[in-house]
This record gives sequence, structure tokens and C-alpha cells, in this order.
Amino acid sequence: MEKIVRQALLYDFYGELLTEHQRNIYEDAVFNDLSLGEIAGERGISRQGVHDLIHRCDRALEEYEEKLHLVEKFELAKGRVRRILELAQETEGERPESESGRFREICRISRELLEEL
Repeated sequence: MEKIVRQALLYDFYGELLTEHQRNIYEDAVFNDLSLGEIAGERGISRQGVHDLIHRCDRALEEYEEKLHLVEKFELAKGRVRRILELAQETEGERPESESGRFREICRISRELLEEL
């Protein structure tokens, strides 16, 4: 499962850098869960050709991440927002009433950011 999540994240960030042909086959294999044989039959290529293309796409997406680190930065930002939310929720009851509105706002914004991420 973790591999599929990673593939999805990499594709979300770098998929547009693949050719349309690569994207179509990669989406069929990874997101639509079609077998190599099904994809090969639909596209008129060999199962080995589909396998090789998927492998090349995985490698290309990983290479983009090695150079740009966008997924890594995304995960770090998401973790930091989660931590802000945790800290705000932990300290909300410890603050004077005059500050409680600020903490609720921090919690609200943090939740919104986590939903967007």
C-alpha cells in the first residue's frame, strides 16, 4: 500500500512531465488497476513493453523527486501543520479567555490547510 501512495504522490507532483502516452499507461496500471495484459491489449503493445514503460515512468518520477524534493517538502509541511494543530489544541484550555479566539482560529486554519494538502 505504501508503494501505491508514494507512486500517487510522485505522479501528482511530476506526472505532467511524462508524455501523454506514458501518463495514460501509468494511470491504467497504477490508478485503474488494469493488468499488464489488459493494457497491452488495449494499446496494441506487448506486456513486456507495458512493464518496461511503467518501470521507466517510476524511475523518471523518482529522479524528479531526487532533484526537486517537492514530495519531501510537501510531507514536511503537512507534518508541521499537524503539529501546529496539536499544540494549539493542547494549549487552548490553558490560555486566558481573551486569547481563546486566536487558538480557535489557529485550529481552524490548520484543519483547512490539512484538508487542502
